[in-house]
Amino acid sequence: MREILNEMTISFKALSVNEGFARACVAAFCVQANPSLDEITDIKTAVSEAVTNSVVHAYPKKPGDITIKVELYSRSVTIYVSDKGVGIDDFEKAREPFYTTKPNEERSGMGFTVMESFMDNLELIKNEGRGLTVKLEKFFSIKKNVAVGE
Repeated sequence: MREILNEMTISFKALSVNEGFARACVAAFCVQANPSLDEITDIKTAVSEAVTNSVVHAYPKKPGDITIKVELYSRSVTIYVSDKGVGIDDFEKAREPFYTTKPNEERSGMGFTVMESFMDNLELIKNEGRGLTVKLEKFFSIKKNVAVGE
């Protein structure tokens, strides 16, 4: 079993202005594991997509909350982006490239496709009650010296 070296949780309102904050915060936290620049860029892109999905789709009437939990391991990171919004009825349909529930808003329908292309694993989890959690996992390419716990 992998040992968590460090973890953090942040919560913020589902507002588009907070997307940049979320990606920067997660990236800054992950730097302590010394991933490559490409790996950090991949993480930032996937977090941006997950947060944007929650902002655009989870709360159609008024912004709710988004919570991000990050678990940092010596050779990987697991990121959970959660909301308590309307959820997704059909995971398979939602993961199809170009599928969107908001075509009038010029949405590309590529959010999950982008997340999958930049991360090693992606899982959609229905939350108890309401909402959705997107679980993202990225494996780091080379064993690094980890600053945590040294």
